[in-house]
Amino acid sequence: MKTIGLYFITLFLTFLLLLPNAPAQDYTKWGLPDGATMRLSKGRIGVNIAFSPDGTRLAVGSAIGIWIYGVRPGEEKELDLIAGHTQPILSIAYSPDASTIAASSSNDGTVNLWNAVTGELQTTLEGHTDAVYSMAYSSDGKTLATGSWDNTARLWDAETGAHKTTLSEHSGQVMSVTFSPDGKTLATGSRDNTACLWDVQTGAHKITVKEHTKSVDAVAFSADGKTLATGSNDKTVRLWDAMTGQRKKTLRQPTDGFRAVVYSPDGKTIATGNWDGTVRLWSAYSGRQKSALRGHTAVVHSVVYSSDGKMIATASADDTVRLWNAKTGKHIATLSGHTRSISAIAYSPDGGTIASGGFTEGRGTLQLWDAHTGAHKTTLSEHVRDIFTVAYSPDGKMIATGGRDGRLRLSNAQTWEHITTLTGHTSFIYAVAFSPIARTLATASRDKTARLWDAQSGERIATLTGHTGLVLSIAYAPDGTTLATVSADATVRLWDPQTGKHITTFPKVQGSVMSIAYSPDAETLATGVFGDNDPAVWLWDVSTGKHIATFSGHTAVIRSIAYSHDGTKIATGSNDKTVRLWDAKTGTHLATFSGHTEDVTSVAFSPDRKTVASSSNDGTILLWEIR
Repeated sequence: MKTIGLYFITLFLTFLLLLPNAPAQDYTKWGLPDGATMRLSKGRIGVNIAFSPDGTRLAVGSAIGIWIYGVRPGEEKELDLIAGHTQPILSIAYSPDASTIAASSSNDGTVNLWNAVTGELQTTLEGHTDAVYSMAYSSDGKTLATGSWDNTARLWDAETGAHKTTLSEHSGQVMSVTFSPDGKTLATGSRDNTACLWDVQTGAHKITVKEHTKSVDAVAFSADGKTLATGSNDKTVRLWDAMTGQRKKTLRQPTDGFRAVVYSPDGKTIATGNWDGTVRLWSAYSGRQKSALRGHTAVVHSVVYSSDGKMIATASADDTVRLWNAKTGKHIATLSGHTRSISAIAYSPDGGTIASGGFTEGRGTLQLWDAHTGAHKTTLSEHVRDIFTVAYSPDGKMIATGGRDGRLRLSNAQTWEHITTLTGHTSFIYAVAFSPIARTLATASRDKTARLWDAQSGERIATLTGHTGLVLSIAYAPDGTTLATVSADATVRLWDPQTGKHITTFPKVQGSVMSIAYSPDAETLATGVFGDNDPAVWLWDVSTGKHIATFSGHTAVIRSIAYSHDGTKIATGSNDKTVRLWDAKTGTHLATFSGHTEDVTSVAFSPDRKTVASSSNDGTILLWEIR
């Protein structure tokens, strides 16, 4: 007995030593790509979450990797980030012995098996031709099942990664897979409105249940394996005899469909995640609703029980994970810090704060971060919809935000109080800029106009018309003498910012002009051009309107351009997921920063010229060191 006890103590100490990131470490620096010094925000949450077999940890798939949380009551905290994915994580599962975490990336159809202790990649399963949306281990840990948008489920040898068989009965995307408790049967749910039962040993199709009228997004077996529960967008959960396929009961949701279904370990309760953001608990025997857990503000994608049945964890499109007492329904904790997307960033003039605009917790949000420590300062729910653009006033006292709701909001940058809301655009506001010499600002919109505003009174000064496509970006000359706009109509236009009078239009390019920035000396305009040719940075002589240089290298749309404050460098952010740094005079490519897993939406230089910040649809901001 002493030998066995010593073995487990040694194993536990080894686990602590090998854990890649100790809890006391600053998680803003975990799993950083080469060249990055800090990460702000944790990225968008994936579809599924998973408890470790002992219930002390929770694995959360995100746009940047797998977050491991300690979930002991009162001790909830980040423990680790398993990074290395190039695509966001959709689905996740712990092996029964807790040694391995299986995770699927969003679009490439692969499944990676990671060592749960060291965070090292063990093997990659390849074969699916579309996103893997669900996965499950058999109870003995020997088989892994995966369900994909390629309309198939697959069975794999969990130890070797060898493909066993492909299950191809469904005519729609496979949204959910689960094993019966004895591991002999696999259930699959599909967007073809059916659920199927399969023999795991032979791969033979056994039963199809067909009464649902909409997608079957969730399947779950009861603890004794005799009942199969299926959750659907048709607002029902149906309980079936797992041997015959005969329907036993129907649970009805009056307001919205079911996104997740799971049985409690004792089989007495069924927990469901709903499109209306609620988590509902039902009697598995009578089918009656027992209680509703409220707090999420968007669809609940995943619901899981801890192995002892005492805790429920839920993940939502509001980018939070919530922990609940399974018996009382009491909310225990919220695991936050995740963000759905970040569309725009801006440094405060003193360089101490980074403001980011995006979409999280079901609303357009403005978040403020300490640029030196990475600490989150505050979140303001500024808009009903996504925020697309953020700008500081030159004195740093005001922040302007615009977005999908077509409104421009001005807030006090010190107190965070709302100052005023400017209305008039009839569609999205894509860009906002403050004049460097006057208390005015300008906005660019999907309604094909730009507008000039008095920043003090909120009154509209002028509407700039002439573009025949979306006005995508806008910039004031540093000396305040001109205003430049770029459009999907492939033109660059210059305006008098005092009167709104059109000055000139540069020669039309082949494609769309997506982004714009003035050089600090106001002599050059840099624009991101995307069309028939490769995406490129075009430089224009402001005085003549002539195209003077082209910087090529990106492979997708250039979403954002910024000059360094001394005018020697240009940074660009692209849908190819990279940030590139260029010599502004020669066009020499200086560096490529890779690490975002989705489109780079915005770039900004720090005032001290030592850092480039980039934001992404992966829900993170990365700070890159300029060498």
